[in-house]
Amino acid sequence: MSFSYYGELCTEVYDLTKKIGQSIGGDIEYYREKLKNCKGRILEAMVGSGRVIIPLLESGLIVDGVDYSHEMLASCRKHCEERGLHPELFEEDLKALSLPYKYETIIIPAGSFLLIEDREDALKVLHRLYEHLEPGGKLILDLFLPEQNIPEADIGKWSGTSTYHLPNGDLITMVSKCVEADLFFKQSQVDYLKYEKWRNGALIQTELQRFALRWYGVEEFKYILQNVGFSEVAVWADFEDGKKPTNRNQSFVYEAVKSCEVCPGVKR
Repeated sequence: MSFSYYGELCTEVYDLTKKIGQSIGGDIEYYREKLKNCKGRILEAMVGSGRVIIPLLESGLIVDGVDYSHEMLASCRKHCEERGLHPELFEEDLKALSLPYKYETIIIPAGSFLLIEDREDALKVLHRLYEHLEPGGKLILDLFLPEQNIPEADIGKWSGTSTYHLPNGDLITMVSKCVEADLFFKQSQVDYLKYEKWRNGALIQTELQRFALRWYGVEEFKYILQNVGFSEVAVWADFEDGKKPTNRNQSFVYEAVKSCEVCPGVKR
């Protein structure tokens, strides 16, 4: 067993639990509405297996995708091909993102930005995304806050067994263990997720995933975007423009604009 970052088994579970076109709190409808007038290229960073990009492509938008996980991108390509869609999908580390296009809009749905565990890495990613936007282009992403701090007595204990039945009759079980949690000072949590695939009662595959999240205060992240160079930074709650954040249980949508000169040498 070895650590994985969205490897084969967790990708299979992801496909079962986050199906193509499945809206989470209204996010797909929101992004589709925000992007409907885009004439240029759109990039979905941390595209995963295609839950969001495919509905956007099917609405006629030009959307590329990028992800670090080979397994997730393979799943995304498969889902796209099944629907006759052929977007450009890139396997890259966002910290060193170097794509051949500038984008009218870059999106990161589902709080995926929080998966960037190291704060300095997160800043590098924001700078790379900024450089990949056209002048006047927008970054739109959504974040959330942790539900509660983890009791110290629960750290290090395996718990919460889940079972997922695959179409071919196999099943995958998953248990989780929180190994680090400091939600209010370091603003981070690390879990281990252990996946086991079973066939006819026999264990045939295992996988261990290190699942880390880093959170940001609502105003804190707004200031981070401004320090990167973004302007006109707005934050709304629950995928409703104009709705101000009022409590920790909401989703928070950030929209920020790049206002700089065109960087030469990159085609649109």
